[in-house]
This record gives sequence, C-alpha cells and structure tokens, in this order.
Amino acid sequence: MTDQLTVSVLGTGIMGAAMARNLARAGHTVRAWNRTRAKAEPLAGDGIQVCDSPAEAVQDADAVLTMLYDGPAALGVMREAAPGLRSGAAWVQSTTAGIGATGDLAAFAEEHGLVFYDAPVLGTRQPAEAGQLTVLAAGPVEGRETVQPVFDAVGARTVWTGEDGAAGSATRLKLVANSWVLAATAAAGEVLALAQGLDVAPESFFDLIAGGPLDMGYLKAKAALVLEDRLTPASFAVGTAAKDARLIVEAGRQHGVRLDVAAASAERLERAAAQGHADEDMAAAYFASFDEPEKQAD
Repeated sequence: MTDQLTVSVLGTGIMGAAMARNLARAGHTVRAWNRTRAKAEPLAGDGIQVCDSPAEAVQDADAVLTMLYDGPAALGVMREAAPGLRSGAAWVQSTTAGIGATGDLAAFAEEHGLVFYDAPVLGTRQPAEAGQLTVLAAGPVEGRETVQPVFDAVGARTVWTGEDGAAGSATRLKLVANSWVLAATAAAGEVLALAQGLDVAPESFFDLIAGGPLDMGYLKAKAALVLEDRLTPASFAVGTAAKDARLIVEAGRQHGVRLDVAAASAERLERAAAQGHADEDMAAAYFASFDEPEKQAD
C-alpha cells in the first residue's frame, strides 16, 4: 500500500485549514469542505479541491478527517456525507466532541462500515500551521497503516491511548489536558486584571516570579496577547474554549468529579463572548473581569 492517500477534510476553520494544507504538502490528494465555502476557497491555491458538499468531498476517500465545532456538528456533517462514504474508509475524528458524543460518532461509523479513530489534537494555530500538533489517538491496530501517514502530516507526535476508539480514551486525555490549558489561561487573565485594578505594573509581577517555580512561559505568552492587543487572529477562540470548558465540566459531573475551576472558566469565557470577544483568542477572557467590554490593559 502506498503512503499517498486521498484524504477528505470536513471543516476548514483555524485547525482544519492548516491540517488540510499540511496533508497536501505531504503529497496526499486532499478534498476539503466547509459549511461556509468562502472560508475553504483559499485552499484551492494549495492544490486542494474545494467541494460543494460533504458527500462530494468524501467520495472514494481513503480517510475522512473531521475538525468541526462539536460532536453534534460532526455527526450532522457525516450524515450529509453518508451517500459518498466508502465502506472500509478510515474516519479520523479530531473534533473535540466530549465523551458521550464520541460514542455516538463511533456508532455512526459502525453503521456505515467506517474504521473509527478517536483522534483529537493538542496545539493551536501556530503548531497546526507548522505540522507540529500532538495527535492523541485511539483505534484498531489493523488499519493504522492508513491513518499514520495522516497523523504524520499534521503532527510531530502521535500518542496512542488505546485500541477502541468508541471508548474515547483519546478524548478523555484531551479533556484532562484542556482543563489545565483553560485554568492557566483564566489565571493569566485574572492576574492581569487584578494588577490593573490595584495599579500594579504587570512587569513587576513577571519580574517577581522570573526563574522560580511560579514562572511559566504560557502565562507570559497569553499575557502578551492582552498587553500588546494581539488577540486576533485567534490561536484558540473564546467561543470554542467556552464550549470545551462546558464539555470538561459535564465529563467531570458524569464521573462524580466537581470541577469548580473549569465551571468558573466556562462562565468567564461565556461572559467575554457576550461582550463581543467570541472570535478573539481565549486570552480575551481577561475582559470578563470588568463590567465595561471596552476595558483595556495598560
């Protein structure tokens, strides 16, 4: 079997578009579809066929990669794609869908003879564009020779978490990882907001913790986006982060774990979205600390 595949990418937002380009650069034949076609059109310049429908995009594909908003969106698009799906094709499901939705997606795959891989990714815009994502993957050993070239094209590392994609072990690990990312982002926003309120220069705080156990590159990176007004284009948008935070809270609740920090992060993100920051980087949750949506960091 050749490593050159026909891959369908359904969903060409921040992550999906970057993944499609890297697949094409790796020599694969790529077809792409997006609900808003205009967002997918630039991919034509990279030799990617932009399709009018999910069914057209998946026709004769060796692998279908979904990178959509959430589980119900992924299921809805795959139902539209159903007439063009080839039995035996691999489905690389990279949408952050949540545990329950992953089971629903796996059931759809079984009904349509697809080989299902639960495969969310870690990373944001920059590593996605550089093909440096970390792929978390669960799925059968037989068939990995089809999906591994896909993972190699979009990521620098693949972490296999199990052989049963329906069990959602990759999604579970992704939710745990995202819980830390969201908590750290919320803390970064609050420390900037408190410094603003107390008339403390943020640099004083950064100097205080520099080189010690409290120092953190991620804190400084997210803080810089706010302080330097570089919240667009988003690496990980406020609206999407709010959705993920709610998935994390629900997963904890279903398994007897109360996640107060994740719940508070979800509320902050939703408040920032309501203030008009939904499409900005999730660091814009900073603004949720203030009643005035136009509040700026000094």
